Amino acid sequence: MDLYDAINRRRDTRAEFTGAPVAEDVLTRVLSAAHSAPSVGMSQPWDFVLVRDPGKLEAFHEHVATQRAVFADALDGERAETFSRIKIEGIRESGLGIVVGHDPTRGGQHVLGRHAIADAGLYSTCLAIQNLWLAATAEGLGVGWVSFYREEFLSGLVGFPDRIRPVAWLCVGNVADLPDTPDLERFGWRHRSPLHSVLHKETWRER
Repeated sequence: MDLYDAINRRRDTRAEFTGAPVAEDVLTRVLSAAHSAPSVGMSQPWDFVLVRDPGKLEAFHEHVATQRAVFADALDGERAETFSRIKIEGIRESGLGIVVGHDPTRGGQHVLGRHAIADAGLYSTCLAIQNLWLAATAEGLGVGWVSFYREEFLSGLVGFPDRIRPVAWLCVGNVADLPDTPDLERFGWRHRSPLHSVLHKETWRER
């Protein structure tokens, strides 16, 4: 799979996981791709916690289900009906969670390139996630980014110290297939906007 194929094939996977374990050599390649991401001042401010313990998977699943219900209660009408059809996680089905943490102290006090933009390290961690996702897609794996959680709960679940911020729980696993159309588009939640709607020349202009 070439780069553009991986970019276009990448999906936020939910219902397609088979539960078959990911081969260790494949997982190592995917994590190595993530760890090869560019980072501000070569600080490499990420950590990856691999979660396979059924008890932890179940605990996180229950927490996410609670947060889903909170969000659902804020919806009504068409939005509520559309959301009810959308699966938001594959925590138990994937069998592997990769929790990505951001450590702002990595690289020391003086990180080259971060003096004017405090969040440059956080952006670097997001680049590692994108690398992981594209590598997983090239390997035929599915990835689902779960965002229905409270940061303090996830930090406690995986033992992050106070300085490390949890950025993502990624469900990673073998899949039966990847859908041609992203779930949120397929179920009518949102549709991808055309490039020209976000493209500006020389200065930003209201659309």
